[in-house]
Amino acid sequence: MKYLQNEQRLVYILLIIYFSTMKEQTLVVFKPDAVSRGLVGEITARFERVGLKIVAAKMMMVTRVLADKHYPDTREGFINGMGKKTLENYQNLGIDAGKELGSNDPHEIGLKIREWLVEMITSGPVLTMVLEGPHAIELVRKMVGHTLPLAAAPGTIRGDYSFDSSYLANTGKRPIKNLLHASGTLEEAKYEVDLWFTQNEIMSYERVEEKMMK
Repeated sequence: MKYLQNEQRLVYILLIIYFSTMKEQTLVVFKPDAVSRGLVGEITARFERVGLKIVAAKMMMVTRVLADKHYPDTREGFINGMGKKTLENYQNLGIDAGKELGSNDPHEIGLKIREWLVEMITSGPVLTMVLEGPHAIELVRKMVGHTLPLAAAPGTIRGDYSFDSSYLANTGKRPIKNLLHASGTLEEAKYEVDLWFTQNEIMSYERVEEKMMK
């Protein structure tokens, strides 16, 4: 009996260690299009329903300084990636990117889109929050869906609430209105959470699901 009690205690301790080490924090920004369409409550309910915990949240107007730090022009992979995706989308649609955007260079196109992103996120109020839970980064990205709403699967947030595409956005000389920003990697999440929130603004508490999963 004593052996069983010790074994149960060990299992309990290991479960606590497992869930505490798998726990992640990720940043979600409800962009001005999501706020202006009144989708914040409905989308937030999806995150909470799956068990993700809101540990910080605030509504704000984003300054140019913060926007430049969130979308730094020094992130070459990010800039070039946007440019390459845009060129691929234009090619798939049979549209001449050079004619429409004035360049076929991925970096130049990426910088142009980056400027549109900065203009967009500073154009109106946003709600930003930190979500916490096991595998939070991957889970949120799956729920949010493909960056291009047109390519997002039904059932994802972007697939259900937006139909925008790179063609509509680029011909309108604006960023894609895809409702949300969500951190893509653990490193990115750490940088972004620290950028948008101080440690004093992040709460620590336990939800019912956490007790049940121990």
